[in-house]
Amino acid sequence: MTAPLTMDHLRRYAISRSLFKPTTLSRAINKLGFVQLDPIRAPARAQDLTLRHRVIDYHAGDLEARYPRLAIEEDFFINYGVLPHTTQRLMHPRTARTEWPRSRWEQAQAVQEFVRSRGVVHPREVDSAFEHGTTKNWFGGDSRASTQLLDGMHYRGLLRVAKREAGVRLYAPPLADERDAVDPDTTLDALVDVAVAKYAPLPAATLSRLVTSVSSAAVPQWRERRREALARAKARLPQATVDGCRWFWPIGENPGSRRFAGDDVLDDDLRLLAPFDPLVWDRDRFERFWGWAYRFEAYTPAPKRVRGYYALPMLWRGHVIGWANAAVRDGQLELEPGYVRGHAPGDAAFKPALQDERARLERFLSL
Repeated sequence: MTAPLTMDHLRRYAISRSLFKPTTLSRAINKLGFVQLDPIRAPARAQDLTLRHRVIDYHAGDLEARYPRLAIEEDFFINYGVLPHTTQRLMHPRTARTEWPRSRWEQAQAVQEFVRSRGVVHPREVDSAFEHGTTKNWFGGDSRASTQLLDGMHYRGLLRVAKREAGVRLYAPPLADERDAVDPDTTLDALVDVAVAKYAPLPAATLSRLVTSVSSAAVPQWRERRREALARAKARLPQATVDGCRWFWPIGENPGSRRFAGDDVLDDDLRLLAPFDPLVWDRDRFERFWGWAYRFEAYTPAPKRVRGYYALPMLWRGHVIGWANAAVRDGQLELEPGYVRGHAPGDAAFKPALQDERARLERFLSL
């Protein structure tokens, strides 16, 4: 008789499948399915902090430097990030929720021809060539109209991000793809499966939010199909009720199997995770797993912060026991740890583990 699943099974399963053995950058992105991008650097960008645990000898900035040579794309999925080209192509041709007037499409066509003639363009080249002027952005300030146009063209699949220079997106014509007729339901299910595979195991409420996010951001042309997509996901995905919550995970996996029960999940390696790492991204699951609330406080006024501007969750021996804020000052890494229990663990192995993680961070940051 199979023993019932417990929360410990689910925790181990989540850690084991997400923190897989470090591999190449390309393979890691394919295994993750999607890597969220964020511009804040504290002490490195979230995408780099996520990949450093999963890529052999990874250094901050490697993703941006190697991007042009990888079969990946920048695009909206659940939010904005990078994902394999084979997944990104499932979302296009994409119809944006806001339709452009004829004059805007004429501008886009002219810019598209300009980009085709140049191959790769910087936004300032478009500014110089077309002088689109300024327009009001979502935040009420003035933005170059060409920047908004390029963003809109990229979202609609009329352009792709070829690379970045100093964080600025450079654009190129989209890659040519020969595609068969698209079945919306089959394609939407495939995209939902990518999201489930990244964040499994998922509480039922999170699965619902993910389906909504995918149908709204990745394929808004099919957003009216989200209820049916969620119903299909709940019917076909493996699932179980644990501690009063319904959990879902990818087809073909079993959170209770020996594959995910090894002691390597509880090793002495301490890991400081990015705020958007797959292990901590779902705040509901985080609280169920580790019994305390983690919040991203970079946009919280300083006097109201509880754990710091960019607190990195601290994973040790299968539990998130605290956090640390990291900063580079005068070429030196400074770590300010905090602990849920108010103090560091008394185990003799903890201090060396924290020092080892500091050393890994310093190598990652090339200090």
